[in-house]
Amino acid sequence: MMKRLGVLVLWLFACVTQAAELSIEITRGADNPTSIAVVPFGATPGLLPPTAIDAVVSANLQRSGLFAPMKVSDMIAQPHEQSQVFYNDWRLLGSDYLVIGRMSRDAAGLYRVQFDLVDVLRQSLLLQETVNGSENQLRDIAHYISDKVYEKLTGVKGAFSTKVAYVSVAQTGNRQNFRLIKADADGERAQMILESPEPILSPAWSPDGRQLAYVSFEDRRPGIYRQVIATGEREKLTSFPGLNGAPSWSPDGRRLAMVLSKDDNPEIYMMDLATRQLTRLTNHFAIDTEPSWMPDGRSIVFTSDRGGKPHIYQLDVATRELKRLTFDGVYNSRPRPMPDGSGIVYVHRSEAGGPFHIALQNLQRNTVRVLTETSYDESPSVAPNGSMIIYATKRLGKGILAVVSVDANVKYFLPSAAREVREPAWSPFMR
Repeated sequence: MMKRLGVLVLWLFACVTQAAELSIEITRGADNPTSIAVVPFGATPGLLPPTAIDAVVSANLQRSGLFAPMKVSDMIAQPHEQSQVFYNDWRLLGSDYLVIGRMSRDAAGLYRVQFDLVDVLRQSLLLQETVNGSENQLRDIAHYISDKVYEKLTGVKGAFSTKVAYVSVAQTGNRQNFRLIKADADGERAQMILESPEPILSPAWSPDGRQLAYVSFEDRRPGIYRQVIATGEREKLTSFPGLNGAPSWSPDGRRLAMVLSKDDNPEIYMMDLATRQLTRLTNHFAIDTEPSWMPDGRSIVFTSDRGGKPHIYQLDVATRELKRLTFDGVYNSRPRPMPDGSGIVYVHRSEAGGPFHIALQNLQRNTVRVLTETSYDESPSVAPNGSMIIYATKRLGKGILAVVSVDANVKYFLPSAAREVREPAWSPFMR
């Protein structure tokens, strides 16, 4: 049974939803984005919902870079049902698709939201669905609608309903305060998971999205913890002398890869979470660190300087067969596999003294593409649909988060009111 280690866990935080700590600044979108109009949703007379669902849907689709939502001020009509749509008007406005909807609330306070996705050119209904939820779930409903529209029009599962975890750092006098934050993928509904005067590092989501593993220095030395998000229950998994870091969940959620130096040298270990049994996976005088599981659960990728410089290696967990994956550049670290296993994303430096960028390597073709243009890029994490990568970078001397698409055509920054934010982790699809 998990122990509640509550000295530094302020449990009341987990019940408090804060305003967005991250804002969104889109700097680049895809060429020729699809024109779409998300019409303000209709409502029964007197109903003033606290969340404008249509505004959230429009913002989500715009942030993907693949869509260009029409401004509400440019709409000459605001239909709420397909029978109210005059297709010629929307064609003249240049809109390819419409999202329309209406909502009501019953006596118990439950909201009923119906939405339609309409193809303007073909004058046809592509999607119609009704979703029910409480007032607190209106943003969830908006993200759900965004996911459905995105998937219908692109063929790729939407990731707007996912979450991000990150570490924010605030300065009070000469002291720093570290917070582990969970938020919606658009930065809204930020929720503090842990607060500490000591560093917090390497948050990692469990495959079901219900737990976070992370490194905390709250005992003045690093320890690996895992925490149930809904209840705040947390458990210290390791606190060996030396390094305890870089936790990574196996795809089945039963094991945790990590870095320990309890035997004098940083090595990759695997912990069975049911028995707490440790298995040493690497044994080399070099530094082996930053493990991450491949999606099939059979191997891990990790960073090692066993070749003289940091590069990415792949290790078969069962056979211990080792393969070097990266050869380009002078520095490659922090590997994160694509969800389908087709490639890995990592921090890349092409030449000594050069900037650190985020790169994507296709493992079938062995091609490398640098995705970012900023200078201090680190800690990449891939969206569960494989479309976008969130990472930490520097801007005007401040640590911020940024997102780039896997084709590098879409990019946006997530500035924060905190002194800096770092260590982002994109959640799996939430169950």
